[in-house]
Amino acid sequence: MIKILIADDESIEREILYKILSDNPLFQLYQADNGRLAVDFAQLYDVDIVLMDIEMPALNGIEATRQILKVKPSCRIIFITAYSVFSYAREAVTLGAIDYILKPVDKSDVLRAVDRAVSQLEAESQLKAAVPEAKKLADDEETEAAALMVNKVKKYLKHSYMNYDLSLDSVSSLLHINSSYLSSIFKRCTGINFLDYITDLRIGTAKEQLSDPFKSISEIASLVGYSSPSYFCRAFKKNTGLSPTEYRKQLGGGAGE
Repeated sequence: MIKILIADDESIEREILYKILSDNPLFQLYQADNGRLAVDFAQLYDVDIVLMDIEMPALNGIEATRQILKVKPSCRIIFITAYSVFSYAREAVTLGAIDYILKPVDKSDVLRAVDRAVSQLEAESQLKAAVPEAKKLADDEETEAAALMVNKVKKYLKHSYMNYDLSLDSVSSLLHINSSYLSSIFKRCTGINFLDYITDLRIGTAKEQLSDPFKSISEIASLVGYSSPSYFCRAFKKNTGLSPTEYRKQLGGGAGE
């Protein structure tokens, strides 16, 4: 059972989100009408996912997220926002939110974001379950066993590349193995460096996002895991030979930085 908290001070918005998600029998849903209650309910019910409005009384969504992730870092936060407050959403993603949904919410956007969160939770759970195997690998570098481990790591990265804090150290910490060892077996099994693999995932998604003329470069940078738009632009050009703006022009689209 996946526990999901819907936090929004507008009852109509909560009802819409509840209706969208209530069709899934695997979801257990809770509701909060302000940020302070969101923090309390997230801990009380030990929720897995929070759909968080940014503009709320008592405690805004940014601060509520900060407090929730401080005590429950594995919780996945999805923000409900509007273009007029996107700068807040970008800050929220920096804090650890995995996605944002624009108001008025669209059913497909909600389900896509929640599916992504569920996939991340499942991939992280599988990775943590592989800790005994990882510890054994430290003493036994059997190629087949190492390949199985690396495949689980790749699956985790596929669902988590948009997280700002994703790194070699964070993944090796989940597995309770040395980061240098993880880097070595990853390169041996895939033929590519760990960080280069993450970059390829991020840039690949960025290419897809650039086809949407309504998304700015800064917005796309946030969505694929870069806290700095300038750093994203440098990584993109190094990977593709083009700046994001040049790549978008080739696609025939256009939006602001």
